[in-house]
Order: sequence, then structure tokens, then C-alpha cells
Amino acid sequence: MTNASIRFTDLLGIRHPIVLGPFGGLSSVELTATVSELGGLGSYGLYGYDADRIRETGAAIRAATDGPFALNLWLPMATDAAPEPGAFERAVASARPFFDELGVPAPESPPQRFLPTFEEQWAAVLEVRPAVASFVFGVPPAHVVESARERGIRLVGTATTVEEAVALQDGGVDAIVATGIEAGGHRVAFLREPEQALVGSMSLIPQVVDAVEVPVIAAGGIADRRGVAAALALGAAGLQVGTAFLRTRQSATTAAHRDAIARTSAEDTVLTRVMSGRLARGAANRAVRELTAAGGTAPFPMQNWITGRFRAEAARVGRGDLQGLWMGQSGRLAVREDAGEVFAELVAGIR
Repeated sequence: MTNASIRFTDLLGIRHPIVLGPFGGLSSVELTATVSELGGLGSYGLYGYDADRIRETGAAIRAATDGPFALNLWLPMATDAAPEPGAFERAVASARPFFDELGVPAPESPPQRFLPTFEEQWAAVLEVRPAVASFVFGVPPAHVVESARERGIRLVGTATTVEEAVALQDGGVDAIVATGIEAGGHRVAFLREPEQALVGSMSLIPQVVDAVEVPVIAAGGIADRRGVAAALALGAAGLQVGTAFLRTRQSATTAAHRDAIARTSAEDTVLTRVMSGRLARGAANRAVRELTAAGGTAPFPMQNWITGRFRAEAARVGRGDLQGLWMGQSGRLAVREDAGEVFAELVAGIR
């Protein structure tokens, strides 16, 4: 391993500089524990989890592995303000054909709250006391950094640009994920609109490495030993891998989702807001195409809550055309169905 990778593994107490991407809504205890048991850093996305569920999840992971693991939180953004009047009705109208087709009642009104508060979630994370807390969509507040330090919890932030990486370092994180445009799921930009932060990994990683002193974790398009070797050559200290692990049987994806990862070409993925209200990369399936044509997309988190009502049923009945099929541009390189085999392939790229 490089000196940077040794520094990174020592920092997090892991054997290999490989981090599991935290899947908000698609994480599983089994996959998280598997990666940690193999010597990497297993991660679990807590999007939408209330305090009780966070504590239960932390206990389940700890029962499954003695290795370090990370819990991931979404930071609130100023753009999450109340939507304009009529946004809910327009978004439901656009999605109504899917509700009708699946036999699911369309929601008539929004809930009292779409998500638990960040403070509620953070208090529960502190109780769990994972080795690492990771964040997307911003810089963790000073009180979060301080309370994590008091408990020996390492902090990891996620950047889509050099300026975001510098802001995260100044905010006190211990390591930074530099996530290129190839990555699947949400574009987690926070200093500018995500459409203005579309930087590829080949350009982003070395520029972030040059701009900060903390370890840099490369993310976006890495699915096999070739991507690992390339990222390390660009100066990264570690790798974060999502789609390749998402395809494995240990993940919480459906069979339709795993099949879509295997057969979707890079050019058939798309950046879209229609599923969640925030820009994210996934397969351009029927739901994405028809919601785009219909218009009426509400802001996050309202849009995510509305589409989540029919997406859950689509997942239950195996309708991949109506699910949110998050994946990166290297889906066709995700050829392994077992997490252990994926991990071994990634380790083979470390020199």
C-alpha cells in the first residue's frame, strides 16, 4: 500500500483502504458487516431513520461484526424549505398513473413531517458510537464535530468539487470522499447547484488531493481492480465503492434492480430530479422517462416521499420499470454477485 493508504487505514482501524458506499434506503446489515469483516469499512445509510431504528440498526451491525463501521447521515439544506402552494398536488397528479397501475392509493395530503430531524438522528448515532460517522450534503456543524471527538468517532465528509473539499477540511473532518460524476445515486453538492458541480473522477481526485491534507477517498466509477489502481495512482488514500456492491446478493436491492445494474450501459444512466427532487444518477427506466415528460416534480423531500409510495410497491412485486434504479456509470463492470468476491477483486488492485 502507498503511504497515504497506510495513513488512512491506520486512521480508521481497517486492514484495507476500501469503503462501502452508504446506500440511503438500500443498505443492509449483512453487506455492511461483510465488508467490515473482510477488513474494509462497512457503511450503512440512515436516510429517513428515526432514533429507535438507528439504535436498532447499530446494535444489529455490532452483533454481526467486531470490525469498524460507519453510519451515514444526510445534512439538512436551506433548499429543503416549504415548497410553493400546489407543489404536492402537481407531483401526485404526475405520478398518479403509476399508483393506479400498481393498485396503490395515491396520497391525498402530505404527512406532518417527511423526515426525522437531523438532531434526533445525530443523538442516536452518538449512542451507537460507530467508529466513523459520514455525511453528505454539507459540512457537519461545529457541535457535531465536537461531540464526535469526545467519543472518539472519526468524521468523513463528501465533496463534489475542490471548494467543497476545502470547506470540509476547514470544518474538521478526518477524511474526504471525492465523488466524481460517474457515481450512482445522489449528487451531494452543497456549495452550488449540483448541475454546476459535474466533475469527473479523473479530474476531481488529484485536484482534491492537492488541495487538502486529510486522506482522500476516491468514489465514482470504481468497480474492479483497474479502477482501484487508477484512483490510487491519482493520489487517493482509499476507495469508496457503491454499484459493484449494490449488485451483490448481500445488498438490500431487489432482483430487478440487480439485473438492471448488470445490463444498463453507462450512456443509459441519467441524472434526474424526478424520483427524489434532488439530482441523482440511475437507470433511465419508464418511471424516470414518464415523470420527466409529465413535469410537476416537487422539491426534496416531498418528491421523494410521493414517489416512495409507489416505488415500494413496485419493488415488492418486482416491477423494475417503476422502481428507483440507482446505479453508477460502471454498472456493466459489476459482474460479481457475492460481496466477498467483489472485495477480493478490489483488493487485487492495491499495490
